[in-house]
Amino acid sequence: LILGEAPVPVEAALSRILGDLAPLTETEPVALSAALSRVLREDVVSPLDVPGADNSAVDGYAVHAEAHERSAAEGRRLTAALLELADEDAAAYGGFAAAMKLPRETDAERTARTAALQAAARASCQVPLRCVEACRDVVAAAEALAGRSNVNAASDLAVAALLAEAAAGGAAANVRINLPLVGDEDLAAALTEQVDRLLAEVTELAGRTRAVVASGEPRDP
Repeated sequence: LILGEAPVPVEAALSRILGDLAPLTETEPVALSAALSRVLREDVVSPLDVPGADNSAVDGYAVHAEAHERSAAEGRRLTAALLELADEDAAAYGGFAAAMKLPRETDAERTARTAALQAAARASCQVPLRCVEACRDVVAAAEALAGRSNVNAASDLAVAALLAEAAAGGAAANVRINLPLVGDEDLAAALTEQVDRLLAEVTELAGRTRAVVASGEPRDP
């Protein structure tokens, strides 16, 4: 992100933004008609059960409470990981761009530049590869919730699978485009195998997610 003139990492930008926020300390009673756009000081608790009777469309989610807790924790982990990968990817690109600008007038300079490009290319492969892995984990989390969460929000899981699948494909393309520059055929082959395996897993998990969502059928815990 860019604040003013200097680019800063996402986490640093968030820290600055949050630092400018102040908690609400003053409260006042107002009529309901005047409460639009206000923030509640305390929870409003209904004196009636909602729904008023047992309802499997709502109560049935309780059996998946542990899965929901795991998914929430996984979501937080993946959010942090992907934000960090965004910064690492920018740094890797910067390293490659710097290596491209190295002098190459003499044999020594050309040798040093080639070595720098190969090292930068490896970094430029590893970061998007980890992004593909993270996308696989996003799709796995969506698949785990399909059929085990609110049916009215089920399409959100299908959208999550679609977006993560697209992101995985984009990250995989960034791995592949740098492989010819790593200077190590065995490493290039190993990275290609990893990318292909991860993409196959993403495709399978995303397909299962969409199928469960389309069926509308619940799944066991």
